[in-house]
Amino acid sequence: MTLIGYAPGAYDLFHIGHLNILRHAAQHCDRLIAGVVSDEMLLQAKGRLPVVPLAERMEIVSSLRFVDEVHAETVPDKIDTWREVRFDVIFKGDDWRGTPKGERLERDFAAVGVEVRYFPYTMHTSSTVLRRALDLLDAGSPAAVPAARRGGAR
Repeated sequence: MTLIGYAPGAYDLFHIGHLNILRHAAQHCDRLIAGVVSDEMLLQAKGRLPVVPLAERMEIVSSLRFVDEVHAETVPDKIDTWREVRFDVIFKGDDWRGTPKGERLERDFAAVGVEVRYFPYTMHTSSTVLRRALDLLDAGSPAAVPAARRGGAR
């Protein structure tokens, strides 16, 4: 029997943490499907759009040799995604373990026979940290300063 794994994520500002979770996931299943959360779902869940649009994030993730398929995740409930994709195990970062979201995920998937496996979360690099760094760079750039303060507007 082929064990199908599913690794959902935004995969925005792709970094080593993303690479690690996908590589680890591939080692624990026969076929890996990476779920790339759509721009709309990220806006709904996190209150902001990703920096990198969905099509580009999907292309980046699909280029990894250990990812067999990429699925655009366009529904808010992971069980609905499971109904579309049909996987045996779902992989998440261990920052979900013990949280209300993680406990709900475990409960919902146990009901349909899907295992939830956690992998170590990469603490030193995250899209949130990268986004903050970009925001700081933007705030300090001349383009972020109003034209009137630069002497360019009349």
